[in-house]
Amino acid sequence: MSKKIANQNLRVAILGFGTVGSSVARVLAEQKFGGIELTHIYNRNVANKRGHANAKFVPKSVVWTENVDDILNSKVDIVIETIGGLDPIGKWLERALKSGKSVVTANKQLIAYRGAALQKIAQVNNVALVYNAAVAGGVPVIPATLQGLQGDRITRITGILNGTCNFMLSHMEEGADYAEVLKKAQAAGYAEANPSADVDGYDARAKLCILARLALHAELNPDEVPTQSISKVKLVDFLYAQQLNCTIRQISRVETDGTTVRARVAPMLVPKSSPIAWSHGTQNMVVTTGKFGGDVVFSGHGAGGHPTAVAVVSDLLAVAHGTSRVYLPTKKRSVTGEFMAPHYLRFVVKDQPGIVSAIAGALAKVGANINSILQRPGFPKDQLVFVVTTEPCPAPVVEKAMRAIGKLSFIVDTPLSLQIMTEEDKAED
Repeated sequence: MSKKIANQNLRVAILGFGTVGSSVARVLAEQKFGGIELTHIYNRNVANKRGHANAKFVPKSVVWTENVDDILNSKVDIVIETIGGLDPIGKWLERALKSGKSVVTANKQLIAYRGAALQKIAQVNNVALVYNAAVAGGVPVIPATLQGLQGDRITRITGILNGTCNFMLSHMEEGADYAEVLKKAQAAGYAEANPSADVDGYDARAKLCILARLALHAELNPDEVPTQSISKVKLVDFLYAQQLNCTIRQISRVETDGTTVRARVAPMLVPKSSPIAWSHGTQNMVVTTGKFGGDVVFSGHGAGGHPTAVAVVSDLLAVAHGTSRVYLPTKKRSVTGEFMAPHYLRFVVKDQPGIVSAIAGALAKVGANINSILQRPGFPKDQLVFVVTTEPCPAPVVEKAMRAIGKLSFIVDTPLSLQIMTEEDKAED
């Protein structure tokens, strides 16, 4: 249960006045929720932040500060954290919880790595730690999982958990190249100047680990979950994917059979018949698969200040109303990325006799069987692009073969391996 203040306003502080924090301030101002009073805003370089377009929505009574102790030592009831990162934020939120302040956060990295420990601190101090906004932006996946699906036994979660990558890949599907769409994503504020957290899968991995803890009751170390970057995907891969009646999306998935937990974040070929393939722009999509309830699909915008701000403010209101949070037992689990799946293998070669037999031999040596060979016309002989698809096999088997193939004399660019989503992976309508 969260602490509930009767017959008085709940005093609220915002840590961070960036994209999300400033949008939260605006939503609070325009919605005018009774019983909620914004009293403090923390940020570095406050003078600059007070010139932000959304600062005009901040009441004049609000205390702006560059010293976080002004908030942690105050009589604030609820701290909203929108800065992100592990340190010093983790220590700040520990102090807030121990001093009797509830915390609302969208910090997926902190919750992925330290959420279980922070939750225990909140329980001991009879306050709330709410982080529904940490996964899928404005899509209420976490509350639905905690309160709407706990009667089921969730065995698998599959989906698109990073709106930035979805924006980029869906634009590449329309004909743009990677460098072009990355610049568009950065200009739109979806991707940072250093886009690694998004494109290399670390952002989605943190969110996947949060969902695994809540839905599968498995506490995973994010560092143990394999990731693959989308940065090696090229426009030509979408052309070949179309021939296979697929598209390409960054897919986050975790599943358990009761003994083994498998998890991975990587670009994958997705059949166009799957609802996951229909997600475009900054949309997130999450499909939960339960033993009794089957597939449940959640979809909505997952990137940008306003969708996330809506989720943050909804969490704030849940705390204000004294909503009880469901606490479920979790267990630390080891994880493997060894999914059994067919693979898409793209090669760029200098044309010469014996290429196909050499590649087939390397795959056969590790026990991987070829399913099809695709070659589009129009490529020069010294930059010939073609694709091999395999029958289902473990990822390490394919990776071993690809390392060997990459050393062959006719290879002129690093080969690309992507898993292909199969029928049993697809969410049905």
